[in-house]
Amino acid sequence: MYPQQIIDALRHVRYPGTGLDLIESGMLEDDIRIQGLEVSFSLIFHKANDPFQKSLLKAAEGAIHTYVDANAAVHIRVKNPAATRPQEEVVRPALRAQHIIAIHSGKGGVGKSTVAANLAVALAAQGHSVGLLDADIHGPSQPKMFHTEDCRPVSVEEDGRTLIEPIEQYGVKMLSIGFFVDPESAIVWRGGMASNAIKQLIQDAAWGDLDYFLIDLPPGTSDIHLTLVQTLQLTGAIVVTTPQPIALADARKGVDMFRNDKVRVPVLGLIENMAWFTPTELPENKYYIFGRDGGKQLAEELKVPLLGQIPLVQSIREGGDEGLPIALQKGHPAAHYFDEIARNL
Repeated sequence: MYPQQIIDALRHVRYPGTGLDLIESGMLEDDIRIQGLEVSFSLIFHKANDPFQKSLLKAAEGAIHTYVDANAAVHIRVKNPAATRPQEEVVRPALRAQHIIAIHSGKGGVGKSTVAANLAVALAAQGHSVGLLDADIHGPSQPKMFHTEDCRPVSVEEDGRTLIEPIEQYGVKMLSIGFFVDPESAIVWRGGMASNAIKQLIQDAAWGDLDYFLIDLPPGTSDIHLTLVQTLQLTGAIVVTTPQPIALADARKGVDMFRNDKVRVPVLGLIENMAWFTPTELPENKYYIFGRDGGKQLAEELKVPLLGQIPLVQSIREGGDEGLPIALQKGHPAAHYFDEIARNL
């Protein structure tokens, strides 16, 4: 390793408040030290108790592992020129949400994030105050789905604390790890780093009073799932699947994870996505591309409510890609499915 590699790697980490990377922001001190596989350097934070500090430290460490050497032992010192005395332990605010709901899928590609985005918008449209946390560390997609890829969270003062202010779009308050990293770069973080980053986005953010706090979880089971259970008193979980047998097998594992004695989170319901396909020119026809009623049958078998079935509709996919969730379009036939799921929830 050599210093320029470290500098180039840190260009992939940006400070959310400005959008500038760590080098452009002048946050890297000129004290890079390298000895074998050990590297140390200092980052300058001009604000005491900077709410982005922990996330940026983890992102910087992850950038070294991704772009320089996965086996590097990284030591980052924090310098705060404005601090006149040791920083006091920050009192973390409690999340003030009436209902905290995890949205989960056993495998990727079943439309979990699309469901999470549209469900959040549908709940907001029904008059609820809604927060959405994109906890899918390795594939954060909510910034794109909410057309907020270029937005930068800023810090705010609240009750004497400096907190991260969520981005608000379509009546939904939203935070994502995607706001903190280069969108063109892969996020290669160890489990502990990812879990701690998620905890900070929950505890160090100005969410305010919410009726619903939705969490778009990573697919599968991981440290992040256990961290959230330990950090928050979840109201319950929603499991998203397609009718395809291989997806149903993973959905079954997801339900079992939440019902496990060590987790004990109620499963509020199951959503069957891509349930059928109806071509525009043949509105009365249904083609069961991934199988018929697989999610419905699994819900009955596991004694879990079926919150709804969502067909495979091109406009739903287009809405996600364009940053305009279909639930925004009142009167659109596809929006009806998410309105119904929100009411059932």
